[in-house]
Amino acid sequence: MNQEDLKGFLDEKVQQYNTLDFIETDPIQIPHRYQLKEDIEIAGFLAATIAWGNRTMIIRNADQLMKRMGNSPYDFVMSHTEDQLMALDGFVHRTFNSEDVKFFMKALRNIYVHYDGLETLFSAKPMGDSLQGRIAMFKEVFFEIPHLDRTRKHVSDPWNNSAAKRINMWLRWMVRHDEQGVDFGLWKNIPASVLSCPLDVHSGNVARKLGLLARKQNDAKAVLELDLRLREMDAKDPVKYDFALFGLGVFEGF
Repeated sequence: MNQEDLKGFLDEKVQQYNTLDFIETDPIQIPHRYQLKEDIEIAGFLAATIAWGNRTMIIRNADQLMKRMGNSPYDFVMSHTEDQLMALDGFVHRTFNSEDVKFFMKALRNIYVHYDGLETLFSAKPMGDSLQGRIAMFKEVFFEIPHLDRTRKHVSDPWNNSAAKRINMWLRWMVRHDEQGVDFGLWKNIPASVLSCPLDVHSGNVARKLGLLARKQNDAKAVLELDLRLREMDAKDPVKYDFALFGLGVFEGF
């Protein structure tokens, strides 16, 4: 396909998959249960953090985590005591365990108390034409309080050549806005134009088959390469094509 035909094909796939039906089978359903901005941010961040592996298991474990937090994630983060953190004992999703999630509660509270929240932290200037530097900065802040070394692996860093798929997905949820209602568009100070596609096995394989990506590894360099191609098709909203790449890979086996 030439560029025009490819864009037309992907635009059709975005319309096909960027619908409310998508929410029912995706981890984004977890933050969609909430109305308070901070609940949505925290529920989304935690659901995205464990978004690797079987999608049914991801949703089930994210649901369990919300229940352990009394289905009030922001209140739990801000007011938990050491005794209340015991409610998280025994939680595990693959290599993400209760000690990791307990630290996440403390790190998130530190951000809300000392940095005026997640949106303010990510909105700090200068932003540039990508949020990848913001993600690297976020990891530094996240781990500025005492922590176990093992927990660091659960927050990605593009400056270490990570594709940071889960954080890029969460940022898409928080920043991107359209009339379809899948993504929240909660964060008004960050333009969708600086978002990066959440690159994983499925979206990467589809992108390569379509000629959008030449690099074989799914890493930060591949994210940059894919960003450039997607922004050629829509400079203002490039990550809408995540719906197309993901849908083609997961639902159609493209």
